[in-house]
Amino acid sequence: MSDYEIPKPEPKEIDSVKWLEWKDVMERATLKGHPYKDERCDNCLYYLDPDEEISYCWHQTLRILVGGDWWCQWWEPIEEE
Repeated sequence: MSDYEIPKPEPKEIDSVKWLEWKDVMERATLKGHPYKDERCDNCLYYLDPDEEISYCWHQTLRILVGGDWWCQWWEPIEEE
């Protein structure tokens, strides 16, 4: 048996950089982790897969993973065909 111990996980410098980038996106986007009235990401035009709890938002300003219950100011209703 080895005496090797798995080191405690700690954030790397890249994690701090990424956090600042995504924090800026969230602030510019008025991205919220909860719906606004009946508006939420999973019933938005830009939510790629409405059957999933987390999906890709393809709005040109965001282009990130979002939760279905989230909301941002660029919410658009899904167009009826």
